[in-house]
Amino acid sequence: GDPAGIVRLSASEVVAVEVLPPILARLREAAPGVSITLAATNRNEDLLRREADIAIRMVRPTQAGLVARGLGAVMLGIHAHRAYLDRHGWPANLAACEDHALIGVETDNPIVHQLAALGLPVGRFAFRTDSDLASLAAIRAGLGIGICQVALAARDPDLVRLFPDSFALALESWVVMHQDLRGVARMRLVFDALAEGLIAYVAEGVAPR
Repeated sequence: GDPAGIVRLSASEVVAVEVLPPILARLREAAPGVSITLAATNRNEDLLRREADIAIRMVRPTQAGLVARGLGAVMLGIHAHRAYLDRHGWPANLAACEDHALIGVETDNPIVHQLAALGLPVGRFAFRTDSDLASLAAIRAGLGIGICQVALAARDPDLVRLFPDSFALALESWVVMHQDLRGVARMRLVFDALAEGLIAYVAEGVAPR
């Protein structure tokens, strides 16, 4: 019969909330017997311990016993809402952002180091959060200038990508599952559907506009 049963997915907050729902909606239409449990977490859940059946990761999996498919590089860029830029001016370069409200993180990370190396005044964040969803919401609300996935921003005509030639950060993305699940029909179905949908999403961030 048709594949049926529960599949537990794990994905980052942004991917789980902003990217996966339409992919899962199409999957539901094609395979109504499959039920999805989704964990929205930035923690890499342990597939070997079966904390999840399938995971979307932004880092290459290295554990033996896993099956992985590369989805391409998710591009990150610097963005601001058009209304914010109209109110406060369009910075000509990264250094000019010193006079703007910057959206950043509470906890130091490699992205902050890269921004600092490029000349962005990262010590002067006007809004700090370690939640990618909160950061994205702040950019959309016109609070200031921040970093988000290029493909997500491209879906909103009011979000402007700044300095595309000066700053672009690529994050490898993968769909991963335990090798023992390859022969389970519902697992393979979901794995393939996620790969197809996410490869198309990743392409949105690199296609010329």
